[in-house]
Amino acid sequence: MSRSLLRALLSCFTLLSLLAGGPAAAAERLSERWDEKRAAALLERAAQHLAAGGEAALADFSRQGEFVDRDLYVYALAPDGRFLASGGSSAALIGQNVSGRTDSAGKAFFREILDTAARDGAGRVEYRWLNPAENREEPKVTLFRKVGDYIVAVGFYTPRASAAQAREMLARASGALAQDRAAALDAFQAVGGAFIQDDLYVFVVAADDGRFLAHGASPALVGRDARELRDPRGKPIISDMLNIARSKGEGQLEYAWRNPLTGKVESKTTFFRMVEGMLVGVGYYTR
Repeated sequence: MSRSLLRALLSCFTLLSLLAGGPAAAAERLSERWDEKRAAALLERAAQHLAAGGEAALADFSRQGEFVDRDLYVYALAPDGRFLASGGSSAALIGQNVSGRTDSAGKAFFREILDTAARDGAGRVEYRWLNPAENREEPKVTLFRKVGDYIVAVGFYTPRASAAQAREMLARASGALAQDRAAALDAFQAVGGAFIQDDLYVFVVAADDGRFLAHGASPALVGRDARELRDPRGKPIISDMLNIARSKGEGQLEYAWRNPLTGKVESKTTFFRMVEGMLVGVGYYTR
């Protein structure tokens, strides 16, 4: 097989992978890939600069210039956890030892960066951090690399949950519902609980009468006939889900719905399944 043919086949495979789940899901994945590509490129420039300039190069990361790319910036750590430089809002941490600092969920992500860099030389970490542009804490991914005696890093926000995260929450919700229905229905609507995270939440509909048993974003819907709901385009979303779930046991549906974080109507894909006579669903929003 020629190299040109192999490249063409790989390109087709990549395109098919991106389009899986519909055009909205594809757009979301492309956007996330672009954010990570920008972060990786900025990290590469920073690593090369530090390797060439040594300790004196650290000061350049705290200036507005080539190491700031719109919403992305470089920051640097010492192996003992001292915060050395930043071109963004985390500049307030310069001079502090952040090795024991945690995010809002209690994750010691700086410790993970330090340990992974010492062991592997590079890596990535996911955590929650204040997004100054939105003035709220959002999921963030940071790419990092050890260069000499220092660690350089670049992070990017991922405020919208992914398809994988929606599927994972649906699996947890289905298991909880099968184990203890009453406790699970309460847990699905507990603010700050395990089933309301960023723009992810669980909803449950009784298959026999179509009424909401739980709704993590709008508890006031409980008791209402979910089959009456239409998206802004008039699509009977719950009725469509029930029809699919009754015939196949599970499925997914793309439609338009209000994002509880942004307050805007956005494209949404929901994964759902039947669990002991109940329709359980979790969806994610796309940009």
